[in-house]
Amino acid sequence: MKRLLCSLLAAASLFILTACGGPSSSTSDPDPAYSAGSGSASEEPTPPPVDEKEARIDALLAQMTLEEKVGQLFFARVPETDAAADVAKYHLGGYILFGRDTKAKTANDLIQAINSYQEAAKIPLLIGVDEEGGSVVRVSSNPHLRAKKFASPQQLYAAGGMEAIVRDTHEKDVLLKALGFNVNLAPVADVSTDRSDFIYDRSFGQDAVSTAEYVRAVVGQMKEDGMGSVLKHFPGYGNNVDTHTGIAVDERPLKTFETSDFLPFKAGLEAGGDTVAVLVSHNIVDALTMEGVDAGLPASLAPNVHITLYLMMHEANGGSVIMTDDLAMDAVKAYSKDGSAAVMALWATNGLLIASDYRTQIPQVLAAVADGTLDEPTINLLCTQVLQWKQALGLL
Repeated sequence: MKRLLCSLLAAASLFILTACGGPSSSTSDPDPAYSAGSGSASEEPTPPPVDEKEARIDALLAQMTLEEKVGQLFFARVPETDAAADVAKYHLGGYILFGRDTKAKTANDLIQAINSYQEAAKIPLLIGVDEEGGSVVRVSSNPHLRAKKFASPQQLYAAGGMEAIVRDTHEKDVLLKALGFNVNLAPVADVSTDRSDFIYDRSFGQDAVSTAEYVRAVVGQMKEDGMGSVLKHFPGYGNNVDTHTGIAVDERPLKTFETSDFLPFKAGLEAGGDTVAVLVSHNIVDALTMEGVDAGLPASLAPNVHITLYLMMHEANGGSVIMTDDLAMDAVKAYSKDGSAAVMALWATNGLLIASDYRTQIPQVLAAVADGTLDEPTINLLCTQVLQWKQALGLL
């Protein structure tokens, strides 16, 4: 995992150097063996031990076509028609179900639908849902699936402390797994203590240290239950407006992120290991971008934001894949050239793209590889991330 993170960090850094007109990889530093005087060029290095899990992923990747690898990078919203057929046609990495996809369905209806998606897949799918509790409940909002909606983290904590939250997390995991889900896009790791904040009701509602404890507990239980978790919305939502319907600019200083917003994400990465992913917001975060490179871009499309996150993942020895928030949101549409939000998102080294319009975006990504805007080695690295997450969740 650390080897892959270093490779992705290097890829993101290379994109920035290219954007700055900096040196290419051919001007890299000389082999440390020469500069350190540790041996001659004729000495054969000792090969690293073979990691069987990595070897299986490498073997699978070697058998995949470019179209299959690109398709794996899409965590798509389930379409209203041809959902199973599209799994095979576009080689999708996974489906996310929303309220429309669970509404009025019985448990058997939902199980059969999800099974039909999995049966169409050559590589097992990530099947995700947003079941945060409180105002975002795509499954328990349906009384056929659960008699009562899952409560919000704030309500649970007020009623029974962290023990109530852990019990509730386990109950969610059991229900979701029984229905066929393997990823819950939760917990919300944003720090918010102001009731007027857009994100407040979905957050833990306490300071950074307490929110970090909450995230650690939830992610730890989800890992124990074999449920994929997703920390959101990196680098921290703060008091920004809703990016579903507009653009949000975060002007807070870097110190605020380092001493507050980052803490829950670090805790979640440490607790989740290779079973936890991170979702990046569409907020424009001035403190984490670079003038002349990605300043003014949403965090989801900004390579410097991803470098910050990859470094955090490396230090925490946790985290599987970075994913975008939904690329159909208004906050990102204005920044994607010719509508190619997916191309920009991959350029920023997101490994999974949440997309409603994957039928348009996938051909644009393939065209970008063909014309050199994106390169296949980067696609390989990102696809490896996705496959390793699936492996960690027991799908491969």
